Amino acid sequence: MRKALRWLLALMVLIGTLSTAGAATAAEPQAVDIKDRLLAVPGMSLVEEKPYPGYRYFVLEYTQPVDHRHPGKGTFQQRITVLHRDVSRPTVFYTGGYNVSTTPGRREPTQIVDGNQVSMEYRFFTPSRPSPADWSKLDIWQAASDQHRIFTALKKIYGKKWISTGGSKGGMTATYYERFYPRDMDGVVAYVAPNDVVNDEDSAYDRFFASVGTKECRDRLNAVQREALVRREPLEKKYAAYAAENGYTFTTVGSLDRAYEAVVLDYVWGFWQYSLLSDCASVPADAATATDDEIWNSVDTISGFSAYADQGLATYTPYYYQAGTQLGAPTIHFPYIEKKYVRYGYQPPRNFVPRDIPMTFQPGAMRDVDSWVRHNARHMLFVYGQNDPWGAERFRLGKGAKDSYVFTAPGLNHGANVAGLVADQKALATARILDWAGVPAPTLSQARPLARFDAKLDVRDVEREPALRP
Repeated sequence: MRKALRWLLALMVLIGTLSTAGAATAAEPQAVDIKDRLLAVPGMSLVEEKPYPGYRYFVLEYTQPVDHRHPGKGTFQQRITVLHRDVSRPTVFYTGGYNVSTTPGRREPTQIVDGNQVSMEYRFFTPSRPSPADWSKLDIWQAASDQHRIFTALKKIYGKKWISTGGSKGGMTATYYERFYPRDMDGVVAYVAPNDVVNDEDSAYDRFFASVGTKECRDRLNAVQREALVRREPLEKKYAAYAAENGYTFTTVGSLDRAYEAVVLDYVWGFWQYSLLSDCASVPADAATATDDEIWNSVDTISGFSAYADQGLATYTPYYYQAGTQLGAPTIHFPYIEKKYVRYGYQPPRNFVPRDIPMTFQPGAMRDVDSWVRHNARHMLFVYGQNDPWGAERFRLGKGAKDSYVFTAPGLNHGANVAGLVADQKALATARILDWAGVPAPTLSQARPLARFDAKLDVRDVEREPALRP
């Protein structure tokens, strides 16, 4: 009888315990939806959500100070996107340095770590432009501070490791962010990032163009470029008709003639930036006997005759402003073209920015970043393409750098990436990225992307910007 009573009492205690646990579970709040968590961030608003299998993708706007030193003096709305995988995964902070795409996309480090991705539109690229626009607030520190505020706000949601990345001007942006806020990110992967330390010293580019590719390809390209200047009169008539048909004007650059020469002088650079050596077969083999249309079409395909019209320049005013105030811009020589055919040479960024926007160059800005990277780089990876002109002046590491690397992908252009590195460097780069993200591979030989390649999400094309822009 006593055993039966003890058994009944134990059963009642057990039932009571289960009931209490069930009630507690029922009383617990359901997990907060990621959209609600993002929109709970002060200053964050939703533009739209787009579906993509396996992810949530949000286009957002975030309220930023125009001047981070004086946050009370006005704000603007900065566009960002979030490719949400899971809060338990690491996060990649991507910057292209220009406008942000509003189509779901995954950068290479995001695929490698199978993580979330936050992408930021660079300040002053529309629509992320203050109104009225105080152009003095467009500098690398202000942009880095934009990133810092976004990271600080979203780190509360995405609490695992963070890696910053970007290509070309975006790679520069990721590097500058690391220089000014070195405690934010756990690693940096900067692709094809130019480093113009001394703006007036550009001999590295001349040496690059004297040896890149093969002599046969260089000769073809040089001949077409020269021929486009020799035939300036008939081709400019064609250009004038083209401009009239499309409503193009040339107020900023000053004249159709200046715009024409700028496009032609971009031709050789543009080829090596965006094409491969194998593409040289598409270049007219004998420029002297080629038709005007063949010369025109080749230059237009590679350089783009719309690039220096007002309508082509307007989108990129923020870039040219920065090139003329902090970043620097290359100047190269054309020893294979007689001087009588070159009227202006490579024109300075000032010529591509409306004259009502004041510009003063700050020569110490890039020297500061370069010195910092050489002596303080931690967990930084720089990837360059062997045949990319922008890599002629690149970031280099000094004795103070730790766990940082500069690799070059053989035969590749401005689209160089980790996948294009030689096998041992590819394995090491992948392993370091995984380790920085907190998801290390068991061994170096097992270091490979954690997410399966997605042909739509993992676009590997070069981030093409028309004209001479990184």
